[in-house]
Amino acid sequence: MENSYIKQFPDIMAGKKVMYVHGFGSSAESGTVHRLREVLPEATIIAEDVPLHPQEAIDMLRRLCEEQQPDLIVGTSMGGMYTEMLYGYDRIMINPALAIGDTMVSHGLTGQQHFFSPRKDGVQDFIVTKGLVKEYKDITKLNFLGVNDEERGRVIGLFGDNDDLVDTYELFSEHYPTAIRFHGAHRMDDQSFMHAVLPVIRWMDDRQEGREREKVFIATNALIDRRGMAEASSQKAFRRLIEHYDVYIVAPAPRSMDDGTEQMKTTIAWADEYINVPAYNHVLFTNQPQLLLGDFFITTQPCDNFMGTVIPYRSDTFKTWEEIITYFDRITR
Repeated sequence: MENSYIKQFPDIMAGKKVMYVHGFGSSAESGTVHRLREVLPEATIIAEDVPLHPQEAIDMLRRLCEEQQPDLIVGTSMGGMYTEMLYGYDRIMINPALAIGDTMVSHGLTGQQHFFSPRKDGVQDFIVTKGLVKEYKDITKLNFLGVNDEERGRVIGLFGDNDDLVDTYELFSEHYPTAIRFHGAHRMDDQSFMHAVLPVIRWMDDRQEGREREKVFIATNALIDRRGMAEASSQKAFRRLIEHYDVYIVAPAPRSMDDGTEQMKTTIAWADEYINVPAYNHVLFTNQPQLLLGDFFITTQPCDNFMGTVIPYRSDTFKTWEEIITYFDRITR
């Protein structure tokens, strides 16, 4: 693992059970399982080898849920497809292979195959036959049968913008409202896990606990330079801040309907590109930022009537984002 990206968060999902469902050709010893155990040291991570035959797999996973009663289920690829069917639990589906039978055919995942990570039974090779492909096509017909208003609020889908193996964003979005693109491929690395998956796990944990974190508002004038690029170290600061705070981007509201939609789309597109997943539903448009109810406001413009602490970026005290990082490091120790 690239340890420069990995750190522990003992406060997230502390004392809770997180169940992981691995992808096709993988096992309970996958890299994502190890990431979860390392990053969430106070959580119990539940992972079992998923049977090759899909009906056996979903039966086993449902039994495991009944036995363990996980607080959160995380599934990747094929595991995301199974995770969708595990109704009644909070769930995160990452690059879910919701049409896995078709994917196996189109990407040549038939014939002799090798498991990517060790299995408990010691078996490392398997064969994908036409009959097995049909089994997978049949099992995907069960997806979305249990979707209702409650389930729509319990599921978040994450989709890599460089996933060249599976892309079921549109299919997922037909049934669930929260579909988020993240910067990454089909297989996650440490960076995409930390910057895309971990913030969503934290959202889930906060919602379960009814936890309200202190709010930090950041004006776009402090994030974007004159060339439209991210200010130096602003991305680093944003990632540090979301470890402890709810962070929102504040942009000027359009002054007319004529150019309003395009202006807002441009701002959201910028936030998606440079901040990515943590910016999802965290962009606010207002010309009266002093009315925002929060704890900190980072801006280059005066905002005397803001009820919290104004941090004047580019001032003598906070000339750079590194100085802002140092300030927050001190007050959050």
